[in-house]
Amino acid sequence: MLRKLITAVLLVVTFAVAAEHADSVQRVGLWQHVKNYFKLDADTDAQEQKRFSMSVVGGPSYASDSKLGLGMAGIAQYRLNGCDHLQPSNASITAEVTTAGFWKLGIEGTTFFPDDRMRLNYMLDVEYAPRDFWGMGYENGNIDERKVKLHEHDYKIKGELLFRLADNFYAGPMLQWDYANSGKVDTTHLFAGQDQVLRNYGLGFTLQYDSRDLITNAYSGVYLYLNQVFRPKFLWNHYAFLTTDFRACYYHKAWKGAVIAGEVRGLFNFGNPSWAMMALMGDSHTMRGYYHGRYRDKHMVTTQVELRQYICHRFGAVLWGGAGSVFHDSDSFCHWLPNYGAGIRWEFRRRVNIRLDYGFGRKGQSGFIFNINEAF
Repeated sequence: MLRKLITAVLLVVTFAVAAEHADSVQRVGLWQHVKNYFKLDADTDAQEQKRFSMSVVGGPSYASDSKLGLGMAGIAQYRLNGCDHLQPSNASITAEVTTAGFWKLGIEGTTFFPDDRMRLNYMLDVEYAPRDFWGMGYENGNIDERKVKLHEHDYKIKGELLFRLADNFYAGPMLQWDYANSGKVDTTHLFAGQDQVLRNYGLGFTLQYDSRDLITNAYSGVYLYLNQVFRPKFLWNHYAFLTTDFRACYYHKAWKGAVIAGEVRGLFNFGNPSWAMMALMGDSHTMRGYYHGRYRDKHMVTTQVELRQYICHRFGAVLWGGAGSVFHDSDSFCHWLPNYGAGIRWEFRRRVNIRLDYGFGRKGQSGFIFNINEAF
């Protein structure tokens, strides 16, 4: 039902854009209309000061877990009253339907308040994923035959309200809700006796240092992020645990048209996390190309370095390399998985890129990623 709803939303957006510009299409022709829609000349300083603007584009996608698909990526930029001198608030919207039956709808963004005194970070993800499940731990993920098929529903809502305490430094409370349902499974031995339907309620706090010149496509600056989530029993959590999420990013202009970006991330679960709430390796931001969730455990550390090079007109290219590890204690922190890949960038709007990445990992794993904004 939700897959049909997402498809309907895509059609509505498509027809709405077509209807809005129908008269101009008749006057200047379809090709000229498309050129006008995508041209960067419209993004003048006056255009960038608009209270609200939104652009949508679609394209193919491919990943080893979801197979061939059609995706939509959109960017909405807006400004609250009193925020004319700040970078625009933003919301990235993604929707995807694939031949494997996978579908996903996601919204993620940041709202800036006057004088940048507060920031609201928000995220909503809804997806259905018919994917393989190897159980928990690096050793299980490394055995090709040790897997079962899940028909997994995942929903996630997260919000952070951050207050500026000093220049570039923010802190504030956060809330998070997660739902996971494995669906019907032929055998349940890989769940190690854990529930197959899970609801998790979390609250905590976030500390953030952010000197990036633009949060969606930084050319320079430093980003430090520490998020602490508590999921105690008294918040109706069957599995009580806490999660620490740490990220450190650095951006530097290397030579003309080139930016070097680096990231180190650590995700640590203490207590009794369920199979769905463990650290999952492989997504559109880190360890790109790995089968999402094949390697999962209580803790994960990843690192990556990316070279972003402008080529000509509105096109650029990226190369990256990195590594990651999942583990459950200090003794198991000994298996590192490689990651590398390349991609192209197309400047959809001024300093808003559509990215097409192809990532490679161990044991022949690879994946094609269609998304908006940079990976980190």
